[in-house]
Amino acid sequence: MFTQDGPDEQESGAYYQSENYISHSDTRKGIVNRLYHLVRGITLNGKYRVVQKETRKSQGHILDLGCGTGAFLHTMSKKGWDATGLEPDAQARKKATALYQLNVQEPAGLYQLPKGSFDAITLWHVLEHVHDLHKYLDTMRDLLRDEGRIFVAVPNHTSTDAAMYQSYWAAYDVPRHLYHFSPACMKALMLRHGLQVRRILPMWFDAYYVSLLSEQYKGSGAFKRLLN
Repeated sequence: MFTQDGPDEQESGAYYQSENYISHSDTRKGIVNRLYHLVRGITLNGKYRVVQKETRKSQGHILDLGCGTGAFLHTMSKKGWDATGLEPDAQARKKATALYQLNVQEPAGLYQLPKGSFDAITLWHVLEHVHDLHKYLDTMRDLLRDEGRIFVAVPNHTSTDAAMYQSYWAAYDVPRHLYHFSPACMKALMLRHGLQVRRILPMWFDAYYVSLLSEQYKGSGAFKRLLN
C-alpha cells in the first residue's frame, strides 16, 4: 500500500521541519516524548542485542540509514562496532555531530559506498520514507558482506492498533510515510530483491508509543490533557 499523491523528493524535506518530529528534534515536550526518552536507552540496547544475535558478531561494520540524531549509531560505536550513518536532515546531522561526535553523511553517499562493506545494515522506521524503494533495496543488498544482515523496522498497517484507530492511527504519518507495509508485503518485497526474511519480531514500545500518539490525534478528553 502506498500514499497517493505523496510529495516528491524535493518537496519532502518541508514535512520534517517540525519540533514534534522526535527522531530529528530530540524534543522532550509533552508526556509522550518524555516517555520516549525515558525508555530509549532500553530500546537501543535491545536493538544492539538483536543485531549481535542475528549477525553472530560482537563487533563489525554497521550502516544505519536514516540515523536521525545518531543515538543508535552511538550505542553501536560504544560496543565496538565501526559505525557509518546516513541522514537526509541537515539539522539532525549537526546534532549527531554535536551530541556524539559522529560523522554522518548525506543520503547520496549511499551510492558511493563500496560493495560488500557491511555486516549489518539497519533501517529503523526508514523504509516507509524512501522514494526510490527498489533501487534502495538493490543497493543495500549489494553493500552486505557474505552472511550480512539487514534489519528493517516498519509500522504494520494490518496490526490491531491500526484497526482500532483507523484514520487516527499515528503510524500512517502521511505524507511523510510513502509506503505502508504488512508482514506478507515485506516478505514479497524482499524476495523480489533477492533477500529473505529470516525473523519477524515485535517492537513493543514502538506500538505503545504509536498508540499514545493515536489517542492524542483522536483527541479523547482527559487523556488528551494528560498527553499535553
